[in-house]
Amino acid sequence: MGTVPGFDPVTEHEKTRAALRPVVPRLVRLLNDVHDPDASSGVPVWTVGDVGVHLAAVYLAYCSIVSAEEPVEWDSVLPPGDAPFTERIAAMNAKSIELFGGDEHVRPGDFVAERGEMFLRTTEGLAPDAPVSAPWYGRGTSITLATVTGLMLSESLVHGLDIARGTGLPWSIGPDEARLVLGQSMPTMMALALDTAKARGVGIAFDLRIKGGLRLAVVVDDGTLTVTRDAPPRAYDCTITAAPATFLLVSFRRTPIWKAIARGHMRAGGRRPWLAMRLGELVARPCPGRRPPTRGYMSHQRDLPGGSVCQGAVH
Repeated sequence: MGTVPGFDPVTEHEKTRAALRPVVPRLVRLLNDVHDPDASSGVPVWTVGDVGVHLAAVYLAYCSIVSAEEPVEWDSVLPPGDAPFTERIAAMNAKSIELFGGDEHVRPGDFVAERGEMFLRTTEGLAPDAPVSAPWYGRGTSITLATVTGLMLSESLVHGLDIARGTGLPWSIGPDEARLVLGQSMPTMMALALDTAKARGVGIAFDLRIKGGLRLAVVVDDGTLTVTRDAPPRAYDCTITAAPATFLLVSFRRTPIWKAIARGHMRAGGRRPWLAMRLGELVARPCPGRRPPTRGYMSHQRDLPGGSVCQGAVH
């Protein structure tokens, strides 16, 4: 049957960096154009200001793990013990917000601009498979620089959309940007976010086809999950075909799956197409928490838990 042609990880990582570079100033302009930070955002329990604070925390966290210029005392931030994936991200986000100390003079746009430039400068020329410590996923856990870069891009794109939905300001997620996010971060994050209890005793092989060329073999096998890019031919239980931006937003629960299907942007096939819904059930997703009454663009010191993982990251 032949082999499936592979992809060049170095080239794709450079494409992801190239995509992130113009997204950062675009995100900064969006943040700076927000006139009512207390307006509702695309995340029902968060205001637009909450999303801005969260983005600043995300950029702080990712810069801290790639640059000595942005040290964070992780022992004082991370939850004690070996908490489940969703709880670790929730606690980490809450602590990350507190790092700003209620400083009203810190504007999310300015912070994102500075840390975005720092991230790109610090990681310039580094190998995409360079290991990067990501302690909020578990003590001693490392992910690759390529995954981190993909997560930076996904956080920027999806939360930019959250702000745009709350303010009416323009924002777009292009198919090439979304495809890079899915290719760079999906293989790692889906495996990390597997709900092992729900996956125990389950055996399903998904053929995930993202329009434009990306193909992922997602295999759940008795409490484990592996994601392989451009895998050799094999038998699958379910084939999922989707437009890249649609799958990104469905993964982050920003677009209902029924709407994606109704619009013809996503479909399931194969021997057991009904299993497509199981994929979302098996991947853990921290849910946004309740918003406390405290107001103020950068003074929110609240539990800002993680969002979806497909991350999902510090989301």
